[in-house]
Amino acid sequence: MKKLSLIIIVLSLAACGSSNSKMSKDKFVVENLTNYNAEELKANYPEADFLEDTGMFEEGTVERAYTVMYPDTPDELHITWKTEDRKEIFDIRFSENGKWKSTEGIEIGTMYEALNKLNKKEISFYGFGWDYGGAVMWNNGKLENSNLRVFLAPKGEVANKFYGDRIIEASKEEIESLDLKVASIMLVN
Repeated sequence: MKKLSLIIIVLSLAACGSSNSKMSKDKFVVENLTNYNAEELKANYPEADFLEDTGMFEEGTVERAYTVMYPDTPDELHITWKTEDRKEIFDIRFSENGKWKSTEGIEIGTMYEALNKLNKKEISFYGFGWDYGGAVMWNNGKLENSNLRVFLAPKGEVANKFYGDRIIEASKEEIESLDLKVASIMLVN
């Protein structure tokens, strides 16, 4: 009888552990959310305090439904949906220094040099001062097909040559002097 009870307990624990195959051990890895719909998000993140609405995106050209998880906290996360029924995620964005990160470990505050190491090839980036300022180009490195869009920001004042809608060309020393860090991350689904 004890063996039977032990087997039932072990099987119950195993079933509980696999009850949600979409959830990984680390629930703050942004890629883990990509297959959820709005109801599944609420079921798996009951503490998140959700806000839902619609708004204009893509430089004010497209209206999309959106959800904000953990609003007004360091873990705030913005999700836009492909359709009004919130069944399929369009993209996920975050820019606060909270718990969220990518599967590669990229998080808000990750340094420029660390991105180069993760990518296994030197990255390039767009100038600052516009909608997509600091956008990283993976240059056919390891992260090229990751669906991650990473945006850098410099620390302190920046010379005019680092502004504008163009890929920045600068010496290694000039780039190091910018003290670049990840300021926001977007995952396109």
